[in-house]
Amino acid sequence: MLKLLPKQTASMHTRDGVRLDADIYRPDAQGEFPVLLMRQPYGRAIASTVVYAHPSWYAAHGYIVVIQDVRGRGTSEGEFKLFAHEITDGEDAVNWAANLAGSNGKVGMYGFSYQGMTQLYAAAAKPSALKTICPAMIGYDLYTDWAYEGGAFCLQTNLAWAIQLATETARLRGKKTTYQSLFAAARNLPVTNPEIFQQLAPLSFYHEWVEHSQPNAYWEKLSPKSHLQIVDLPMFHIGGWFDTYLRGTLHLYQDMADRSTTPQHLLVGPWAHLPWGRKVGEVDFGIKAMSPVDKMQIRWFDQFLKGIDTGLLQEQPVCLFEMGSNIWRTFPNLPKANQKSYFLSTIGLASIREDSGTLIPNSQPPVTNTFDVFVHDPWRPVPALGGHAAIPAGIFERSHLDCRSDVLTYTSEPLVKDLYLAGDVSAEIHCTADQPSYDLCAVLSQVYPDGRVYSFTQGYIHCRDGINHITTKIQLQATCARIFQGNALRLSLSAACFPAYAMNSGNGGVINSESLLNAQIITLTVNCGGSFPSQILLPVIPSKPAPG
Repeated sequence: MLKLLPKQTASMHTRDGVRLDADIYRPDAQGEFPVLLMRQPYGRAIASTVVYAHPSWYAAHGYIVVIQDVRGRGTSEGEFKLFAHEITDGEDAVNWAANLAGSNGKVGMYGFSYQGMTQLYAAAAKPSALKTICPAMIGYDLYTDWAYEGGAFCLQTNLAWAIQLATETARLRGKKTTYQSLFAAARNLPVTNPEIFQQLAPLSFYHEWVEHSQPNAYWEKLSPKSHLQIVDLPMFHIGGWFDTYLRGTLHLYQDMADRSTTPQHLLVGPWAHLPWGRKVGEVDFGIKAMSPVDKMQIRWFDQFLKGIDTGLLQEQPVCLFEMGSNIWRTFPNLPKANQKSYFLSTIGLASIREDSGTLIPNSQPPVTNTFDVFVHDPWRPVPALGGHAAIPAGIFERSHLDCRSDVLTYTSEPLVKDLYLAGDVSAEIHCTADQPSYDLCAVLSQVYPDGRVYSFTQGYIHCRDGINHITTKIQLQATCARIFQGNALRLSLSAACFPAYAMNSGNGGVINSESLLNAQIITLTVNCGGSFPSQILLPVIPSKPAPG
């Protein structure tokens, strides 16, 4: 570990003359060093230390570390507009950092969430000095990976983030009353009257995101995916099983792995968006779940910025934390597992009795054509609990929710041997409703012999054709887990997961007071067996990696 010089503050000017400020951490040593750049909107002193080591730790490993306030944030000049300037500003920042005194001209970037996004936008400009990036917890396609899931607006996370950014804007502009009102709103989510947020922050991106409820040119222009198709950089991708943006991390990794000529590595831990520790929700995953990211990033940067053979290129590129076993497993690529079907079967009382709905592991669906009916009441929607889209995220005991009459439960017999899962989980549910639109939430849990129920993945979809007989595919969050012998699997279905997702009025999402006023009671029917089977598809893998 090298000694450090005192922290410096330096400024650059973008091509249109806007001053951007940064803190610089330098080794107190002779020679030239690579530069690590992080660009973020929360005040550069924070430097993403909610999940990463302090920049001084990275500097002590022989790097010049630059933490920059993006345009219009911290002490940087200009107007902050979500993601609008990050391609050109990112390119300018990389070129400026590469030419700092003591730099060897090579730049790497790191950071998560917004700081992960700024890496992708900077990479889109293809500055020659940018040699590698380590994007963590990002949205690749902003519509499907960030703002919406299955066509449903991710209300709680989007609103919380929008209020956080708007509150900081009010503080920077000295609007005390607005700041106090937004600060109070942030502590009392959800804001049940969205018009209040419209009044407090009329220019927030949140309002545009609500208005653009379909994938269209607005999202295409904004999304990194539209700008990265000609980019080929070594990337270290980082995600969490309970991160709301895991879809983006996996989509970017898979896209790059399919077409890139440079190394693409992936790490997914048992973490929510933050922090990256051993406990998420009510489950402690043990000492191995503590974040290895800082040490891994140093190895990555040593490899690609210093030319040191760290052994990375001889290792399998995909590293996944297997929940239950609480160990890291490596793979040559994202597992393309065998899909094991569990068909839903019922005596018609799955909303009333836990022993009515069952999961049947069989190559053939049940012959009996049965169904369950349940009712969604907007006055008392099924509440969100953990998972990846709620605040707080993670694993929680949910037997009290499964007892509700507006939740259908389907439970397997206790497993006769351990079940290993890794990859995509999906449910195919044949459902109809008495309204033009409805939502479906699918939660997959394991049931312990003592009756405790712990969810480990879930998914959500907004359905726009409720009257017709259709089979709806719900994509659940990808997972990697070991389900132990003696535990059972349970699929829970509901028509709401509020406030994680905007509730369905029966004719679309509830996004304002008027749509809430017009929200209808929705009666839904789930068909099991016969000509309209419903099933859940699980990604089963071997208990041990295949030899070779």
